[in-house]
Amino acid sequence: MNSKLKDIKKIIVTKPLKLDCGKTINNFPLAYETYGKLNKNKDNAILVFHALTGDQFVSETNPITNKEGWWVTAVGPGKAIDTNKYFVICANVIGGCMGSLGPKDINSETKQPYGLDFPVITIRDMIRAQESLLDHLEIKKLLCATGGSMGGMQLLQFCSTFPDKAFSAIPIACSSSHSAQNIALNELARQAIMADPVWDKGKYFLKNVQPKNGLAVARMVGHISYLSEKGMQEKFGRKLQEKADYEFSFNADFQVESYLRHQGYAFVERFDANSILYITRAMDYFDLAKQFKGGLVEAFKGQKTKYLIISFSSDWLYTTKENKDIVIALNASGADVSYSEIITDKGHDSFLLEVPDFLKTLKSFIDSMHEKFKNEKRI
Repeated sequence: MNSKLKDIKKIIVTKPLKLDCGKTINNFPLAYETYGKLNKNKDNAILVFHALTGDQFVSETNPITNKEGWWVTAVGPGKAIDTNKYFVICANVIGGCMGSLGPKDINSETKQPYGLDFPVITIRDMIRAQESLLDHLEIKKLLCATGGSMGGMQLLQFCSTFPDKAFSAIPIACSSSHSAQNIALNELARQAIMADPVWDKGKYFLKNVQPKNGLAVARMVGHISYLSEKGMQEKFGRKLQEKADYEFSFNADFQVESYLRHQGYAFVERFDANSILYITRAMDYFDLAKQFKGGLVEAFKGQKTKYLIISFSSDWLYTTKENKDIVIALNASGADVSYSEIITDKGHDSFLLEVPDFLKTLKSFIDSMHEKFKNEKRI
């Protein structure tokens, strides 16, 4: 896997970036991928921000894992975000493990991977790093920027930090700050990793090992939160896993147990444990209202970006109320905003799945924004 990472697209960000924690990074790698072609007028660029366990490989086949990109349901030729029409860009966040600077990279001072010497990062640090990618691609203004979950958090931060960078924006299933429940879930995931003896205070890389058990449990915790209770019940119920009766053991008797174990241990093959610590911490620290004296309304004040906020009825991780609070703040700030709640029992994961109403809504808004953006650029 590491050898394959050498061949992926990346830029070296030479401009010093002072992080919110007070430390400065420079000459660091930022990995990215693009789909489709940027047209002559540069009015068809869409920036996608990935979620917690995502990466830059949005569509087609991920060359590192050889699996489908994480948003193939929405991005590709003829799909909601049509790569025959649009130029789609996605960067791996700093703190990640798919080519951008992260805790498994070499610290020039120690000549060893950073581990826990890597600076604590924030959502704002992530998007400020990604601004350099737009400069590299010579894109002054995006047709649209979008993202779900942590991707939506990045998007809200991006729009408040760079109000003139996107003509339109589609935050999906997110919030302007993490709830106590979400912080608790992330802490449970972190503690699972840190309780694994192989983790060794973040120094597992010295023995070329991975705290697989802890990381797998962390992934299981996340997976439960991505599904709705109704969806889990309908998919699994109390069905047994390839057996007629209980084993009276602690093996996976139930299908839902087998599913979670599979998801957990498949995950450890493609993700770094320390990256989970850093990225979940960034999500917990995210509080857009706290950055502005006037609160969330002030964060969006004076913006000309046109917004579509999308939530899902069965999402209990980032609830409809939290998404509506963003709509209310945008309205109060005078922004152009519309809202759509998609009725589905698929929970938070709905934005990654084949949910027809969602995909139709996404496509309709982007296509309409494209026409408006082209007309604006002609004037």
